Amino acid sequence: MEDLFRENHAFVNRRQLFGSAASGVGVAALASLLRNDSTAFAGPTAAHGGLPDLPHHLAKAKRVVLLWQGGGPSHVDLFDEKPILSEMVGKDIPDSIRGTTRLSTMSSGYGKWPCLPAIKPYQKNGNSGIGLSSMLPNIGRIADEMTLVRSMHTEAVNHAPGVTFFLTGSQVPGRPSLGSWLSYGLGSETEELPTFVVMTSSDKAKTCGQLFFDYYWGSGFLPSRFQGVRFRNTGDLVPYLANPPGMSKESRRAMLDDIAALNAEHLADYGDPEIDTRIAQYEMAFKMQTSVPDLIDFSTESASTIERYGPDALVKGTFGNNCLVARRLLERGVRFVQLMHAGWDQHNNVHTQLEQQCKDTDAPAAALVQDLKDRGMLEDTLVIWGAEFGRTPFGQGDPIKPTGRDHFGRAFSWWMAGGGVKKGHVHGATDDYGWNITENPVHVHDMQATILHLCGIDHLRMTYRFQGRQYRITDVHGEVVQGILA
Repeated sequence: MEDLFRENHAFVNRRQLFGSAASGVGVAALASLLRNDSTAFAGPTAAHGGLPDLPHHLAKAKRVVLLWQGGGPSHVDLFDEKPILSEMVGKDIPDSIRGTTRLSTMSSGYGKWPCLPAIKPYQKNGNSGIGLSSMLPNIGRIADEMTLVRSMHTEAVNHAPGVTFFLTGSQVPGRPSLGSWLSYGLGSETEELPTFVVMTSSDKAKTCGQLFFDYYWGSGFLPSRFQGVRFRNTGDLVPYLANPPGMSKESRRAMLDDIAALNAEHLADYGDPEIDTRIAQYEMAFKMQTSVPDLIDFSTESASTIERYGPDALVKGTFGNNCLVARRLLERGVRFVQLMHAGWDQHNNVHTQLEQQCKDTDAPAAALVQDLKDRGMLEDTLVIWGAEFGRTPFGQGDPIKPTGRDHFGRAFSWWMAGGGVKKGHVHGATDDYGWNITENPVHVHDMQATILHLCGIDHLRMTYRFQGRQYRITDVHGEVVQGILA
């Protein structure tokens, strides 16, 4: 028995050594969680947690909201007007333009590449005169606040790899998401809500079959306390917030204190960062019992504000409602809000569904930007509107009468506003067909590097050691896009 005790003691000591090295500041973080000391943090807007050497430079953006338009909005229909597609409607896009571009298996074997013009006319917007589809009138009204990037490109040709590529830096799942990296590096500005929140929605007709996988907001090899917290779009926003019948708030607090003390002993023995995560999650759940009901109490919102977000602003689970909740999250100190909306995968219904999709999302996206500006928050909030790729300039389906567009990663468009980007600016350009980039290409890794830069992070220096090597979200690529910085 004595030998077995020695072996177990040695095993625990090894676990302590390796676990403590892995958790780093975990024990210190635990101490602050268990203290009910108002001096533990400098105030409601003072960041706590994060890496000691961050930010690397002055941040232009204190918070980020990512409006992810899942499925691939058509850049030639919405953001990048190409008159030649109307002039050559039905005629093939020349071989000299197409070259050896990689396409999805749905269209790579085509023998015809019929030009398909924009389904609605374009119009100039704002003092900047940025050309946008007439299907985006509300986004057009904020054109003078945005940088429109017309030169995005990616290697991905299918949805899940494309989304994973931008959000994690790899087309293969398993690495930390962008929001997790920012949470890990910069810490939190609120104790009452998660640092990283995710909400999802879909087009009303449910025409798009794209799924939202958990790894789109996962923490990968980072401790799981940095993963995104997904708010549900049906039922309670967060499950189990209410205390069970017969349990008072004081009883719940006492129980959590006892559990925290037990977990603290376990953490001291093993140093496992996931124990630290468990403690933090219990504490956050307790605080959210108060903060979440306040978050979704819209009685303080003016009628004009509600109207601005569109007819679905108070309908739970819609993009409009999620945008309104996002603004309330941002003003309460949440660092990264990721809204994921499906419905842009128009292979056979571009002439009908694209316009409907714009109606569902145009007003809420513009309202969020304008609302942030009116509240003095846009200057240090980075708003990003983008997707995994665009759509083909040629029509998909019957070459005589095409009804859709296929995936297209060689060139597509995003827009950004606030948080240190130029106002009323267009960055990059494509050829006459919207096929090849002709000016200032912006790769997925370049955009990641730029977002981190705006948040005060040098993407080359924020790394995490895993399986014997240092990882960063930009892998071994990426350059900050200086041309979009204000």
